[in-house]
Amino acid sequence: MAAEKLFENKIKTFLQSRGAWFVKYWAGAQYTKSGVPDILACVNGYFVGIEVKAQNGKPSEIQLYNVRKINAAGGFAFVLYPSKFEEFKSFVDGLRIDSYNRDEIPEIWR
Repeated sequence: MAAEKLFENKIKTFLQSRGAWFVKYWAGAQYTKSGVPDILACVNGYFVGIEVKAQNGKPSEIQLYNVRKINAAGGFAFVLYPSKFEEFKSFVDGLRIDSYNRDEIPEIWR
């Protein structure tokens, strides 16, 4: 779990450096919804849900379900592993200048 927390902090630091709004969502309380991505962000008006995983982590079915629902609703959501962090940074920078093509976003992120 420590590796995942360190990676999460790296993501939050990057988002902050790009002027994105974000919140860490914690689903451990009685009245919170399970499976919501760990980080909910708004980048240049685009909703982004990020399920953070350590390199060997595996998302639950409810997490994958919510990723699919966010994407179907027109937002962007994905499971993010450390090995994909550079792609993530390019993606966020693209959102900041509106230079993305939804068809070119890697399938694993849709």
